[in-house]
Order: sequence, then C-alpha cells, then structure tokens
Amino acid sequence: MQIDESHQPLAGKNESLISRIKKEWSTLAVLGAPILIGQLAQIANGVIDTLMAGRASAEDLSGVAIGNSLWVPLFLFMMGLLNSTQPIISGHRGAKQFDKIMPVTWNAFYIALIAAAITIALLTHVSPVLNGLDMEAAAADITVGYLNAFVWGVPAVFTLVTLRGLTDGLGKTKIFMAFSILSACINAPLNYIFIFGKFGMPELGGVGCGWATAIANWASLLLLVLYLNRAKAFEQLRLWQHRTLPNRQSILEIIRLGIPIGFTIFVEATMFSVVALLMVPFGSVAVAGHQIALNVTSVLFMVPLSLGFALTLRISFLLGAQQPKEAKLAARSTVFLAVVIALFYCALLLTFSRQIAGLYSHEADVIAMAAKLISFAAMFQVADSVQVSSISALRGYRDTKIPMFIMISSFWIVGIPLGYILANTNWLLPAQGPKGFWIGLILGLSHAACWLLFRLITKKHKLAV
Repeated sequence: MQIDESHQPLAGKNESLISRIKKEWSTLAVLGAPILIGQLAQIANGVIDTLMAGRASAEDLSGVAIGNSLWVPLFLFMMGLLNSTQPIISGHRGAKQFDKIMPVTWNAFYIALIAAAITIALLTHVSPVLNGLDMEAAAADITVGYLNAFVWGVPAVFTLVTLRGLTDGLGKTKIFMAFSILSACINAPLNYIFIFGKFGMPELGGVGCGWATAIANWASLLLLVLYLNRAKAFEQLRLWQHRTLPNRQSILEIIRLGIPIGFTIFVEATMFSVVALLMVPFGSVAVAGHQIALNVTSVLFMVPLSLGFALTLRISFLLGAQQPKEAKLAARSTVFLAVVIALFYCALLLTFSRQIAGLYSHEADVIAMAAKLISFAAMFQVADSVQVSSISALRGYRDTKIPMFIMISSFWIVGIPLGYILANTNWLLPAQGPKGFWIGLILGLSHAACWLLFRLITKKHKLAV
C-alpha cells in the first residue's frame, strides 16, 4: 500500500531547529486539518441539537442537555477505548507491517459490538438517575425520550469510530472528515423536521434530536462501508476480503492501551457532565446557561483536540519508523503551538461572551447566565490546551496509565470537590452559585496541565514496543 508522504519522517541531519519545527507543524497541519473539520462536523450535531432545542423551549434545551450529560461520557469512554487502534495501526504503518492492520481493525470491531450493547443497556435505564435529581418533570420526560431515540444509532456510532481508527491510522484523515460532514448535513434537516413537526411529522421537541442523530449515524456508516469496499486506495485492505476471527492477543492489546485512554476521556467528560447534573437544583436557566457555555468551549476545543489526534498519529508513526528525536521535537513544538491558540481563544471569549450567548437563546436570563459562564471558560483555555496536547503526545508513546491517574486526581480530587464547595457553601468564599463549579473546572484543568506537561518533559523518549 502506498505511504502518505505527509506522514513520513521529514527532518534531515543538517537542518536547523526552526526548519525542523516548521516541517513538523506543516505535517501536523496536513494530518490535523481534516481531523479538525471532521471533529467540527461531529460537534456540529451537538450544536444543531442545542440551537434547535433552545429555540423550542428552555425545557427542551434542559432535557437535551441532561441527556447529553448522560450519554456523552459513555460514548467518550468507548470512543477512547476504540481509538487506541489509531496509534497501533499508525505504528504498524511506520514499520511497514501492513499485514497486521486489518486484524487490528476487525478485533476492534468485535469490541465495538460489545461496547454498543453495554451502552444501550445503560442509556435505556436512566430513570433512577433522573429520579434521584431534583429535576423538573417536563425536562425529565424529554431526557428519557431523547435517549430512547438516540440509542438506536449507537451501534452505527461505534462502528464509525472503529473504521476511523483504520482510516486515520493510515494517515487518510480526509475520509472521516468527509463522512462527518455528510452526517451533519443529514442531521440538520432531520432535526428541523422532527423537533418542529414539519412535512407531516409530529412535533417531538427535544426528543426529535435523538431520532435525527440516530438516522444520520446509520446513513453515514452505510455510505462509509460502501466507500471502503470500492475505493481504489483500499484495494489491499478490503473489509470483507480481509476479515478475521477474534484474536485474544490482539483484543487484549487494544484493551490494555484503550481502557486508560477511554477512562481518561471519561473522567474529563464526567467532570463537565456531573457539573451539569449538580446544577439541576439551580433551575433550568442555570442548566441551559451551562450547556451553552460548554457547547461554545467544546467547539473551540476542537482545534487543540485535533492537533492532539494528529500528534498521537505522528509520534506513533515516527517511533515505528525509528525516529525518536523527531517524535520528541513534534511533541514539544505542538504544546507550544497549542498555547498560542489558547491565548487567542481567551481574548475572543472575554470580548464577545454576551454576543456568543445570544446566538443560542432569545431569553434574557439564559443569555446573562451563559455570558457569565463563558467568561469563566475563557480562563481555562491555556490549561485545557496544554493538557490535551501533552496527553496526546504521551499516547503516541503508548504511555496511558499514569496520565489516567493524573486526570482522575485533577478532576475528582481537585475540580469537582472544589467546585461543589465554592458553589454551595461558604467554607472558602461566599457561595458562588453556578460560577463556583466553573472555578472548580479551572483549578482541575490547571492541575492536570501542570502534571501532564511535567511528565512529557521529563519522560525518557524511547521507542514504542
């Protein structure tokens, strides 16, 4: 199979440091730009859900927000588990071990089937969780209906993630970008039809978001499978022609690398989701404002996150190609680039917080709450960018266990407890209400950034095994 030149070791022996950094950034741009567009297209589904549900009513927005808070952490855990195939496949590609690629893909698919079954079982039994919260009845009913519709698309979502491991691991990041855009294009009109009851459909409100997303995911999966089995670039890697039975060793390799990645992503996601749940007693306005602020920061986060995905691929490829010094340069220069981007974000959010909030809602109290929380979100941009680029570099080195413990301590020992104390008690400061949780988020992310960067800088950069 032909190897992408954009993913080759680029540096020569006599090149200057600046020249090498420029080449690394150029390579990351080639890998990362399609990842960014694909991530934005994926997050666009959440933006579309939030915008349209918010236009329906505050209760619909609150119900969808709580539904997202329940399924997103589960999805991200399973996604992290399955995304472990990306550095594995990229490493095989760097070492030119192409015969090992399809067995990894098929064993990931078997894991995805089990992951989908577990996720569906959990999301269809959320009523006890909602009953334990002081949640408004109308919003709770919307949450249950939204999730019962959404789960029909879960098998398609996890299969898409598995196939992304194949395409991204091969350096062909434009493929998933294209199908993510397609999914968003399908989701938007379906949302309009189901939420507002157009073209003879019943008006489902927030519940319609779940049906639209499920249908869009299945449509994207079917088209992607058709493409992979017809595209000339995949003639040597046909899905059906190279299918394999489950292999215990390969499955365990994916799980050993993937569980710490998945759990790390889960820990970070649950911090934001638990904050949304803890805000329920403050009312629908607080939950809606939090959802808007979180949605805005999630969109901006796609740039450093995409850089991180590209960095993981790049480092694993360079290690497979026996280029550890270039892997070290790629890691450190990308962290610096992420900080520069974060400083720009900080200025943007502080300057236009109210205008941004106004895009999501026409209710004055929701806009005021969201604008206040967006201003706090501006304060953790640098920490968030440093932590995601550092942990992505470490994943390229297949260093996932210690970073997992760093994230657990940062979010569940620092972030959530301090946020709860600041929001609800007078122990440290007068009770801050909803903004207290965001102060806790800032402190948790800063703790994670410091320790992950320290581990990356002090790490002995050895070849992956």
